[in-house]
Amino acid sequence: MQQNQKFLYQCINCGAEYADNELIYLCYACSKQNKPGEPPKGVLKVIYDYQAVKNKNLDFQNLKENKFLDLLPIEKKESLPNLRIGDTPLYTFTSFGNDKLPFKLHLKDDSQNPTFSFKDRASALVSAFAKERGFDTIVTASTGNAGSSLAGICAAQGQKAIIMVPESAPPAKLTQIMMYGASIVPVKGTYDDAFDLSIAATERFGWYNRNTAYNPLTIEGKKTVAFELFEQLGFRIPNRIFVPVGDGVIISGVYKGFEDLIMLGFINRMPIIVAVQSMGSDNLVRNLDKPVFEIKSSHTIADSIAVDIPRNFFMTQQFLRQYRGETIVVSDMEILTASSVLASKTGIFAEPAASAAFAGLMAYQQQEKLPAISDNVVLLTGSGLKDLKSVSSMVIMPPSKFPDVRNI
Repeated sequence: MQQNQKFLYQCINCGAEYADNELIYLCYACSKQNKPGEPPKGVLKVIYDYQAVKNKNLDFQNLKENKFLDLLPIEKKESLPNLRIGDTPLYTFTSFGNDKLPFKLHLKDDSQNPTFSFKDRASALVSAFAKERGFDTIVTASTGNAGSSLAGICAAQGQKAIIMVPESAPPAKLTQIMMYGASIVPVKGTYDDAFDLSIAATERFGWYNRNTAYNPLTIEGKKTVAFELFEQLGFRIPNRIFVPVGDGVIISGVYKGFEDLIMLGFINRMPIIVAVQSMGSDNLVRNLDKPVFEIKSSHTIADSIAVDIPRNFFMTQQFLRQYRGETIVVSDMEILTASSVLASKTGIFAEPAASAAFAGLMAYQQQEKLPAISDNVVLLTGSGLKDLKSVSSMVIMPPSKFPDVRNI
């Protein structure tokens, strides 16, 4: 790494490196090989001068007090939004009601972020980077959460947000986007169609693009959850972390955060990370070991992880292989059941995509894959209030009664 260079971009496919002063989304060489209907090659990984960070003799608390600026691709913490992003609660359960759990369950509730989803971590960093590089307009494709996140963060930062969404996105999320004052572009087609349109608009109008994986900073923003988990668990790592997976950016962010901690010597191993996908949208885990990528149209209630072409497929594949990650697929019914159990037993109402991660843990428990006295984290990525329609079939409203105590 060159002197005075804080970080560099490294292509996960060919290993080419690009300087931190370049505005780049994908590797120039590998992206030329990309074809419609296939996950993109050339996604970039941000690499820091870890030895330079070590030479500062900073402990974890020093890093935290400076907003982890030494491990983020921005220059000033003042560039970040003046909102509380991250530092979300980690709830620990040893029992559910009268039923004692044979293991420790930790629920990381990222619905407590400003726009009620995990996506704020990525949007905040993208927004800060755009501010430092002189961009005032940011565009993204979204099924809802990333769009509402970017819209809210841009509202706080005085930036313009343009959100392209499939017309099937949940109304609650679309309403949230518009309330933040963003420009919304409903697209006739899938998330992947919206994704491609946003890239075309970026190239034509010169906007900054927040798209998942396409923008390498989305992974850097999401990795901060790993730093928080490390601290909240008493500066140790859990046995397993269950993560909902669509494009593969959240799980790559979790891996990248713990990898940074390994590179700095804070930990010496990676926790087992479990990629949980919906059976109706399993294009990432189903293709991990296939020589030719095969697309299956996504149909699932978990809209936030409904993806035909996982844009961060290759990085996720590398992380899962290198660190021996695990995968599981759950049905929509299992997701709905998990959502109900979560809400009724813990008081946390999670959207279907988040509940998918908990459904994965429940499946592991049924299969007796969770050792006794183990620590297991479930990443809950969004609020159930964002998609009430999906759980409406489980809610039966009792008939009205006259206001007489004898009718109760």
